[in-house]
Amino acid sequence: MRPSVNRPPTPDVHENQEKEPTLQETINIKLIESGEKERLMELLRERLVECGWKDEMKAICRAFIKKKGRNNVTVDDLVHVITPKGRASVPDSIKAELLQRIRKFLVSAAL
Repeated sequence: MRPSVNRPPTPDVHENQEKEPTLQETINIKLIESGEKERLMELLRERLVECGWKDEMKAICRAFIKKKGRNNVTVDDLVHVITPKGRASVPDSIKAELLQRIRKFLVSAAL
């Protein structure tokens, strides 16, 4: 007996099973559900303003715009230029503080 030509193939059993979330995904979900992610983001914003990082990034953007011309720069251009510099210039003390807060959260959440 031949299989029906119009019938779609039977899906693989493994395709229907949902994948377990990774540890990183689980942590992110817990951070969001608890509201801790928003608190950490606010702390990061405050610390970056306090140390002058935000003003430094603004100055880099302004210099780039002045060099290229206001009408010749897109937001994507700015993001491309500033992202590596911005990430590299976040003070280690701020990174350490955020990491400590995340660790504290993970211990309290028993993850």
